[in-house]
Amino acid sequence: MALHESAEMYLETIYLLSKQRQSVRSIDVAEHMGYSKPSISRAIGLLKQGGYVTVDEDGFLLLTDTGLEVAQSVFERHTIVSKFLIRLGVEESVAVEDACKIEHVISDESLAAIKAFLEK
Repeated sequence: MALHESAEMYLETIYLLSKQRQSVRSIDVAEHMGYSKPSISRAIGLLKQGGYVTVDEDGFLLLTDTGLEVAQSVFERHTIVSKFLIRLGVEESVAVEDACKIEHVISDESLAAIKAFLEK
């Protein structure tokens, strides 16, 4: 299953929320992203079918190993691009917002070059 930008965003959100609290439910994702519960339910269903998320008997969302890998990768891309833009002089709030868009389309080669630049 090829992931679309929206699927990556859902996985990243579940990942970030799980770092802040012990358990994450669909309603938490809906509130965080500002989406309706039905939209989140549909997305979670697709992520379950793809093997990225499981839902336990209490309704808590859990990332599978594959889902965690994707979420961490998206989060890393976001972090690297944000730092790069800030270092270029972009205001932090703008850099974070722009990084959220760029993280889904940036090539591995470009990301590696930015990462190497930031490590200098």
